[in-house]
Amino acid sequence: MLAPQLLMLLGGLALSGLVRGGVQEMHNVYELSGQAAHKERFSTEVAKDKYTPPEEKDPQFWYDLANQEINKRLALPQLDKLKAKNVIMFLGDGMPLTTVTAARILKGQRQGKTGEESSLSFEKFPHTGLSRTYCSNAQVPDSACTATAYLCGVKTNIINIGVSAAVNFNNCTASQDPSNRLTSIAEWAQNAGKATGIVTTTTLTHASPSGAYAKTANRMWECDTDVTSHGEDASTCIDMATQLVTQTPGKNFEIMFGGGMGKFLPKTIKDSHGKAGERSDGVNLLSKWQSQHAGGVLVSNRKQLLSVNVSAVGNIIGLFQSGVMNFHMDADATYQPTLSELTEVTIKKLSKNENGYFAFIEGGLIDYGNHNNQAGYALDEALEFEKAIQLARDITDIEDTLIVVTADHGHAVSIAGYPGRGTNILGINQHDSDINGVKYSVLNYAVGPNQYLDENGQRLPLDGLVGDDDSITPSYIPKETGVHSGEDVGIWASGPQSYLFTGVMQQSTIPHLMAYASCIGSGQKLCDSTT
Repeated sequence: MLAPQLLMLLGGLALSGLVRGGVQEMHNVYELSGQAAHKERFSTEVAKDKYTPPEEKDPQFWYDLANQEINKRLALPQLDKLKAKNVIMFLGDGMPLTTVTAARILKGQRQGKTGEESSLSFEKFPHTGLSRTYCSNAQVPDSACTATAYLCGVKTNIINIGVSAAVNFNNCTASQDPSNRLTSIAEWAQNAGKATGIVTTTTLTHASPSGAYAKTANRMWECDTDVTSHGEDASTCIDMATQLVTQTPGKNFEIMFGGGMGKFLPKTIKDSHGKAGERSDGVNLLSKWQSQHAGGVLVSNRKQLLSVNVSAVGNIIGLFQSGVMNFHMDADATYQPTLSELTEVTIKKLSKNENGYFAFIEGGLIDYGNHNNQAGYALDEALEFEKAIQLARDITDIEDTLIVVTADHGHAVSIAGYPGRGTNILGINQHDSDINGVKYSVLNYAVGPNQYLDENGQRLPLDGLVGDDDSITPSYIPKETGVHSGEDVGIWASGPQSYLFTGVMQQSTIPHLMAYASCIGSGQKLCDSTT
């Protein structure tokens, strides 16, 4: 895209009748208007060697690094013939590649390094691909249609979960038509005798985990009160919390960890966190769940979770907040468990099944941080996410456990402007400025709540306004919250059949590949070709 000042110049020339020669004239104008700016930009201190780590000035450093990376790949076990007994899917909600890169840099900077050279745990996985995230009627998706794609293997309309694109928004009747209802990889795993579980830092009835069990024409139908508020009859249009507790496959999950206790309890009682429930029908779904699961355990805080003997109990449901769980940076560490702790208990419990397991584990608050334009929160959540992935890889066998990491969609955040090596990823770019000489931040959002403008619409200096973990990162277009983006997101895979997760694929292909690797479902299977 041409720079704004160039467009203004071209506009003026056009009005004066000077731009008539097409591309060549435009090229000449670009050279005239841009030459000085480019000369100035690349003669700044960024182009000097003060930001280059000394060892990186020696070409042999890069040759040695390349050899290390080649040798790591050559030493990998040959897993392309092995079946995945277990599958763990990690979902970074709202985690575009920009957030991955920025989290990598923040990780290194927290360790006292420049940051750019650091790596997240899943970036070390041997196989990487890209997922195309658009939905049936949406160029830029939400977390509902994407969950249907990566868990049910079918693309659908935005806001739908577990139903085909033949179902329109809020059409309960169509969502109950058997021909429109989908099954998920969690159900395929249960049918094969495997253990299953869902984990999230949002709510158990949030869009992403609901893709594993729910069938609904509106992702907001989390409890009966929500159904009624959207003009539907809650007695016939079953809310998602009820589906989770009473219907297949939800009622068969061995593990259900997340927030959202209020969706399971009536308004007449307080939950374990001191807030009233949200249900209008008077039904206590948690009591119903416990009556259906002999030996089942309900936990609501970190101490209770970590005291569970997974060998001595049946199914476990953990609801650690009334609504979504708190950001890691804001959470009471003695009360709310970390995603790593939830992951460890999940794997230990599901591993008791000799047939293997399928687990869905979501770092759901990456999305919330990005929606708030609070990059510090988003990146910290991404680092908690990568810690959980590292733990999962460490405590499982790479020869029988396939781990797939991906995102549902991106966010409109960028890293730009030639900041020098080691610049605070959450701070101000000290090495570039706008046409008025005002420096701008390293990270920027396209849309969001704060443009940092004065009463005349001019950009304010950002000193003291950004750089902290909870700062609101600047945006261009004013809106209450940030928005999703439509570019491809990454896929990283390790374990049996992980080589399948390469190249660019439809998001809806992901569960079919996991099913192939673990020999479940009704589609193609590895076992079909090896028996």
